[in-house]
Amino acid sequence: MSPTLRPATEADAPAMARLINRIIETGGTTAHQSRFDAARMRGHYIAPPLAISCFVAALKDEVIGFQALERADPDWQGEGKLPDDWAVIATFVGEGHRGLGVGCALFGLTLDAARTADVVAIDATIRADNALGLAYYSRMGFSDHAVINDVPLRDGTKIDRVQKVFWL
Repeated sequence: MSPTLRPATEADAPAMARLINRIIETGGTTAHQSRFDAARMRGHYIAPPLAISCFVAALKDEVIGFQALERADPDWQGEGKLPDDWAVIATFVGEGHRGLGVGCALFGLTLDAARTADVVAIDATIRADNALGLAYYSRMGFSDHAVINDVPLRDGTKIDRVQKVFWL
């Protein structure tokens, strides 16, 4: 059965939070280290100030993945600053649904939204130890453009972040 793809709504926030919290608990495939509640999900992915799109993939009533796109933060002052006409992508697919084309299907919708928003390039910044994430974005046509070295995790472990770019 193929998932239903649609824009995320505020009502999806609890299910999206459960999905990302399971990923955080497993560890190693997201830079997020703090749990999400529905309010944080709404503010961070569904309707952040620089939002372009957020799509969910659902089987029946279960959210099995989501992908968000937002404009690069023009006020960012740290390492990894991006041009204002770029966007930043985030993709999350639940355990048991990876490798089945969910991320690829979501990316088609996200690409359309990026083009409509006149985005020039999409950045995906991924933990260097996230082999699945790095492989996914490479399959989607992203190429490496920079590395942010030694970003500390909460426990002090330093992990590089690989920045990949998709040119529109």
